[in-house]
Amino acid sequence: MAGLTILVVNAGSTSLKLSAVEADDSAVAVASLASAPEGVAAVAHRLVHGGARFLEPVVIDDAVRRELEALSELAPLHNVPALAAIDEARRALPSVPHVAVFDTAFHATIPDEARTYALPPRWREEWGIRRFGFHGLSVAWAAERVPVSRLVVCHLGGGCSVTAVLDGRSVDTTMGFSPLEGVPMATRAGSIDPEVLLYLLRHELASADDLEHALEHESGLLGLGGSSRVEELEASDDPGAELALSVFCYRVAAAVGSLATVLGGIDALVFTAGIGEGSALVRERVCERLGFFGVELDRDANREVQPDADVATDGSPARVWVVHAREDMIAARATRGVL
Repeated sequence: MAGLTILVVNAGSTSLKLSAVEADDSAVAVASLASAPEGVAAVAHRLVHGGARFLEPVVIDDAVRRELEALSELAPLHNVPALAAIDEARRALPSVPHVAVFDTAFHATIPDEARTYALPPRWREEWGIRRFGFHGLSVAWAAERVPVSRLVVCHLGGGCSVTAVLDGRSVDTTMGFSPLEGVPMATRAGSIDPEVLLYLLRHELASADDLEHALEHESGLLGLGGSSRVEELEASDDPGAELALSVFCYRVAAAVGSLATVLGGIDALVFTAGIGEGSALVRERVCERLGFFGVELDRDANREVQPDADVATDGSPARVWVVHAREDMIAARATRGVL
């Protein structure tokens, strides 16, 4: 089945992308399901959250569809639009298999010490509260493009996460039970003290729905700087815009430092996704804080980079790569593997 053309449906938190991926990993953007090329052998659907149930790609039938819907509460910004895309694609292309490929699956290798919250046994054992990790397809591609032993991948886009990869396997990551944990994002808060939420609920200042909406849609770069787009923040002279960039870069650098400790050092650092690929300023500010890990950025190369490329100085002990995200390619390969 290696030669099959796969239509990949990638429903992210801020975009919906369609692409036709060939056996040689080349891909062309597809404008809509109606304009999908003839001869598509299967449709691959990126699902952000597979929970503990889905650790491998799976052909979607009605029973699987119901199980996926039950997981939507854990990743409403992602799984809900992905399910809508699945329904539309199954109607548009009913004669080919549809396969769900999961971001969480790549992180199944995270050890217990990294995946486990310090919570009561009932929460962990009966209710399944644990860390899952996300952006797995993107991290898998970055690890393939930069095959070093100790790799830290910064997937910085609408959603943001930082992942430690040891010899090609995920060993820790900043996102946890849901895609809300970790570093600040475009409109998501990232990690905060849970007492903040309890305080607001206790004083009836917000309902659970209010809190979820604020944390998902009104926080992050938008909440700090008035825009969720880094390029707008970089162009603004508003103090809030500078605060947003400062907080963001600080938290990303701190996450890299934490995960470098997990790995025992860094052989390479990867920036990928919209912000990671598009913002020379963010890459520069993050790397400035990581010099003691041997990260030395070539500023001219950083400003002029066309992914995929190494933008570290010649003498940098740790390499710095900017890698174009190819979640579609990993999803297509995984789909061919189950046909």
